Amino acid sequence: MITTLLNHPRHPFLLLFASCFGLLGFGLYLQYYGSYEPCPMCIMQRYAFVVVALIALVAGLHGSGGGTRRGYGLLLMVAALAGGAVAARQSWIQIYPPAVAECGPGLAFMLDSFPLSDALPMIFRGAGDCTERAWTFLGLSIANWSLACFAVITAFGGWVALHRQR
Repeated sequence: MITTLLNHPRHPFLLLFASCFGLLGFGLYLQYYGSYEPCPMCIMQRYAFVVVALIALVAGLHGSGGGTRRGYGLLLMVAALAGGAVAARQSWIQIYPPAVAECGPGLAFMLDSFPLSDALPMIFRGAGDCTERAWTFLGLSIANWSLACFAVITAFGGWVALHRQR
């Protein structure tokens, strides 16, 4: 049954789209209901998940096979590798925090120190501390889980790019 599901030209991509949508939703839930401020690296990872989700949605709606499907797989790999690189860097600085924080000022400092017109773009870039491991699950931080998800997406993209569809 799983093989039949994965061999369909649309289903794996639509499942990936739904998974990325769920991950982004969980990130927004943690931000707005869990009061965890995302850092600039978290925001960059969110952008990577959005790019992966959009590629997966287009590929799922297109439902093509052959070379076009392989192209979608390669695009997924590139986007996931970019997001994974950011997640790996954040995981690294969480394990080995630098003496001086690399991620910029906190939200309260930005709102107190800058006019709102200057603070809004900074807020959109993220305000949290990239070295902080505020939320963990099974001992892994959000950055660690993000890295694992990007690794799975990269493997999926490679599988799509190399697998011959029947």
